[in-house]
Amino acid sequence: MIKGMDDPNLLPDENTCWQAVLARDPAYNGIFFYGVRSTGVFCRPTCPSRRPRRAQAVFYPTWEAAESAGYRPCRRCLPRQSEDPPVDLVNRTRRLIESAGEPLKLAELGRQLGISPFHLQRTFKAVTGLTPRQYAAAFRARQLKEQLRSTPDVTTAQYVAGYNASSRLYESAPGYLGMTPAAYREGGKGMRITFTMTDCPHGRLLVAGTETGICTVLMGDTDADLMASLAAEFPEAECVQSNSAPLLQWATALREHLTGRRPRLDLPLDVLGTAFQHRVWAELRKIPYGETRSYAQVAQAIGRPQAVRAVARACATNPAALVIPCHRVVRSDGSLGGYRWGLTRKQALLKKEKE
Repeated sequence: MIKGMDDPNLLPDENTCWQAVLARDPAYNGIFFYGVRSTGVFCRPTCPSRRPRRAQAVFYPTWEAAESAGYRPCRRCLPRQSEDPPVDLVNRTRRLIESAGEPLKLAELGRQLGISPFHLQRTFKAVTGLTPRQYAAAFRARQLKEQLRSTPDVTTAQYVAGYNASSRLYESAPGYLGMTPAAYREGGKGMRITFTMTDCPHGRLLVAGTETGICTVLMGDTDADLMASLAAEFPEAECVQSNSAPLLQWATALREHLTGRRPRLDLPLDVLGTAFQHRVWAELRKIPYGETRSYAQVAQAIGRPQAVRAVARACATNPAALVIPCHRVVRSDGSLGGYRWGLTRKQALLKKEKE
């Protein structure tokens, strides 16, 4: 529950806040504070104390709001004290970006903050893993998604989210929505997704795609299971079984990959995800065939060393098995961790790749 807010835009949505607490994400220090009902204490998102159950957490935009609600400051994270200078700079930059009615250029951000654009760019990316421009694009995309769900038309959502021209909106949207804004608003309605199914060493394989590229790769035991999973991912889209040339080429490449004849997969993708998920998935595609990385190593590689749990969630929500090789990510102790398609398949995939 979010408390103490006259303007709901001052605070990220509850799910974003909770995910930041789970990941102990330093980028959200100063953006919000969370209180714990069972203890009466409020903390920063990065507090090292044991995290509460979700039902016990309540979020506030300022520490003053948390204190006014009767919570006392945590003795471990000291939420009333000033933040480290780099984090404070990032949070001030984020507030400027989010409160601006239109995208601000780096030079303008630097002018308003009283620092050089170069220093701002370097510090912001070091703390968040994103440039100010990338953060602004991701923020507007998130606003767009929220507006598309609640406003009566795309044009209204466009301007509320800060897109001053339709061309800018449709140019930016596919990278963050995976489809046009209108299609996203209607749950994929109007999209035409074609798919094919084939045998593979690990059961049955379904490959689905749009005109842009592969949108889903599923593994399972039966065709019925695969088709049910596809329908659940795209409930409003028209899903048509096809033997088109691109689908057959993609399916052949995946089968060859599974038998070791094509170690590297370089197939086009059209997948839906957040900016953070896309960064994780891009990093996974860099892991060489036959090698593994830990969740912590991936988090470090994308510049978010404390976001280990968030990286694990991005792996778990990977829509394109094998093309995005989330099976190559394991725990720091070498154990397999989780895998959407079952640990037996994950173990077999890693064994084959190491041969």
